[in-house]
Amino acid sequence: MAEHSFSLLPFPDSNIPDIQITGIISRKKNVLAVHFTVIGQIDVIFFPEVTTHPQRKDDLWRTTCFEFFLAVPGKPEYWEFNMSPSGDWNVYHMDAYRQVGLREERTIQHLQFSIACGRESVNIKAAIDLTPFGQEGGQIQTEITSVIADKNGHETYWAVAHPGPHADFHRREGFVIQL
Repeated sequence: MAEHSFSLLPFPDSNIPDIQITGIISRKKNVLAVHFTVIGQIDVIFFPEVTTHPQRKDDLWRTTCFEFFLAVPGKPEYWEFNMSPSGDWNVYHMDAYRQVGLREERTIQHLQFSIACGRESVNIKAAIDLTPFGQEGGQIQTEITSVIADKNGHETYWAVAHPGPHADFHRREGFVIQL
């Protein structure tokens, strides 16, 4: 089993909430597990209302959303996984940087994840079968990210790495964790 801990850093902003986002990403055979933990001033974060029927939705990143990206070394294609605290989700497949050939990844019909919100912490756990991505035993590169919106609607952008002059989760130089 391969396992890496991570700590997300905010892209520089004048209004960063006093929180920490940490976690663990691991791979056991062909199952990828991601666990985010948010601690600190949880009460300033805007959390979308929990839905009774979670579904695939677009634009989840326009408010508080937890994300990760997967890529195969040496190939331009990659996948983006979005998980909203509402329970809604989506998975996108792109042929190359920034929405070239953007489409929903239809081999994933349900994204298995859970979110537990408390007064002092938020925990997000996801488990992904990598079989649809053809990576049985092959190496993958990942980037782990979050968009955090406060109750005033201000968004901050958090990632393991911010390799460019602007917050851009799609830059392959940011896919720094290898499993």
